[in-house]
Amino acid sequence: MCEHARSMQIDVASFGDTDESAARHAHDIFCAANLARTPDMPVPSFRIFRDEVYKPFPGVRKERAIGYLDGEPAGYLLIMLPQQDNLDNASIELYVHPRHRRRGVGRAVHAWAVQRIRALGRKRLNGETVQNEDGSDAFAAAMGASAALAETRSRLDVTASAQPRWDAMLAEAWTHADGYRFVRWEGVPPERYLDDVAYLDSRLNADAPTGDLDLEPEKVDADRVRRTELQRRDRGFRRFHGGIEHVATGRLVAWTVLAGHPDNPDHLWQNITLVDPPHRGHRLGLVVKLENLRYAREHWPALAAIDTWNASSNEHMLAINVAMGFRPVDSWMQWQQTV
Repeated sequence: MCEHARSMQIDVASFGDTDESAARHAHDIFCAANLARTPDMPVPSFRIFRDEVYKPFPGVRKERAIGYLDGEPAGYLLIMLPQQDNLDNASIELYVHPRHRRRGVGRAVHAWAVQRIRALGRKRLNGETVQNEDGSDAFAAAMGASAALAETRSRLDVTASAQPRWDAMLAEAWTHADGYRFVRWEGVPPERYLDDVAYLDSRLNADAPTGDLDLEPEKVDADRVRRTELQRRDRGFRRFHGGIEHVATGRLVAWTVLAGHPDNPDHLWQNITLVDPPHRGHRLGLVVKLENLRYAREHWPALAAIDTWNASSNEHMLAINVAMGFRPVDSWMQWQQTV
């Protein structure tokens, strides 16, 4: 007699901004999935996660859903919809709890996402995988996505013994940067720099390698910069900004950010680093990152590690990171799918 496994029921349901129970299920799935694929990275507390889900940044709208396996929460989907640019695109984050993998939950949630994104009039779906995660690349390809941009995650182990080496590197770099000065702030940029920060932020998709991703530059203005920083502050994040001012013009021509949350006092994320093209060749990228690291350490005394991502083809920025002491940790892939 042949015994057949019973069929499993998979359902996907969206949840709204006031559904605390669904948000907690989503947080559990998110944390379990991320601890399985990147156990060295901090996972957010429920407070941080809830704000990330329910409080989108200016210029983005979010939708979310839970995938249920026989009534048990098993998958979590977040859809991010740009509202001011890239209006044909939608980005997704899709997580399946490790104990429920290879049961069709990911496929069902992905199919739901594609249907929803089509209904919203979007043409492309973007997502990412960690290439050391078992089966994630094969899953993305099986869903019809194309590998579009390889990225490298790097980590800087922050120790007091490294400071003399960073100081020497910084002093040497400054010899190439006559006519510039370092400025720093936390949170909303000073009024005199708001337009310059917006300009630099909007250059990211134009300046940083984007591989085969179909992306257009983001439309960032001073008001969007201000509102985004205020919302991050309201979520409890601290963001340490470093900039390089061109003394002759008073313009901010380079900018970088280190960000973190008090719930994870030993960790920061290295966010954007940009140098305006006319001002390249003066070691400003290295100067601004080293100066900002010193600034952040003054206010984040328990700092032990910084994580950052770069396109694997971005040899210049990767070289700066290696010189500072960042080490490659793992490889990521950005995928894009026509829906």
